[in-house]
Amino acid sequence: MDLTDDQQLIRDSVLKLCARFDDGYWLARDRDGEFPRDFVAAFAEGGWIGTAMPAEYGGAGLGVTEAALAMQAVAESGAGMSGASAVHISIFGPRVIVRHGTEEQKQRFLPPLIAGKDICSFGVTEPDAGLDTTHIKTFAERRGDRYVIRGKKVWNSLAQVATRILLLARTTPLADCAAPTDGMTLFYADFDRARIEVREIEKMGRHCVDSNQLFIDGLDVPVEDRIGEEGRGFRYILESLNPERILIGAEAIGLGRVALARAARYAKERVVFGRPIGQNQAIQHPLAESWMELEAANLMMLKAAQLYDAGKPCGAEANAAKYLGAEAGFNACTRAVMTHGGYGYAKEFHVERYLREVMIARLAPVSRELILCYIAERTLGLPKSY
Repeated sequence: MDLTDDQQLIRDSVLKLCARFDDGYWLARDRDGEFPRDFVAAFAEGGWIGTAMPAEYGGAGLGVTEAALAMQAVAESGAGMSGASAVHISIFGPRVIVRHGTEEQKQRFLPPLIAGKDICSFGVTEPDAGLDTTHIKTFAERRGDRYVIRGKKVWNSLAQVATRILLLARTTPLADCAAPTDGMTLFYADFDRARIEVREIEKMGRHCVDSNQLFIDGLDVPVEDRIGEEGRGFRYILESLNPERILIGAEAIGLGRVALARAARYAKERVVFGRPIGQNQAIQHPLAESWMELEAANLMMLKAAQLYDAGKPCGAEANAAKYLGAEAGFNACTRAVMTHGGYGYAKEFHVERYLREVMIARLAPVSRELILCYIAERTLGLPKSY
């Protein structure tokens, strides 16, 4: 599972780019909540948004493995989920356009996204449906060569700054579908703020990457902005779930690593009762345990990414990578705060921000409990529990 020379170069290059945006930068964004446009611009200029996109549209033509390594380096640099989430959707979201879009759509949609000119929001989750996507109510009514969409979405990242939205809506009522997964259609639409009301959700962390509720009333979308066939949108979305889980796992591991490094450094420098606190096994052992957890999670993440890039089934591995990465990252961030003692609660030491941000990986895009259900059912053959 060693990285190739090219993969190591990707990691080193992203870390070098991120070094331009130091702890003070991310502390300021955490305080003022401003979208990190200059970071996103630099990331796009370096070509990293297009890491896993085809070269003919401006991408690098690499795989999810390389994209995961790049995103892990962003989080590990100290940018955490604030930096990673600012570009996360643009890394994996467009793959559905690559796989199911027309050639005209690829030429029209992908280059501006890869260049950072377009910012995409992801519109799937709804207030009443939650993780039960088959019960979404947002509806797209076909009128000639256009669709008119009405409905509500929630937890839309980047909706305050987005220019486009990857939107899942029903085009056939659930009651009229042969299967609950039928009748949903995917659109890559202009973010028309005259038809989409955006209400920001105040949250505990990642303040510079907004989360929102959307109220869509009469959004007009031309047929040429529909991705793939009508009624098959849910299946298209499913194809993007494994890459997203792999990326989330990688990011959580990166965040855990920077937290662990800060904790170890502080433990060597902090002297109490005439000795560095890192000399005490009560400090050493939890940090050593976190190193092992992070490394083990990273191996699962790499395995899942390599399986995906090889075109092999990887559902169990991708879910496990997300679960293990989130748990290892959470434990490392928690232990980093505890190692710092009272100073761990102070913003100037940054570890409290890491702890607030790592919670995202445990909650989204799927809960840890549903991952356990998935593994129990799909790999162990146990009966469905919900």
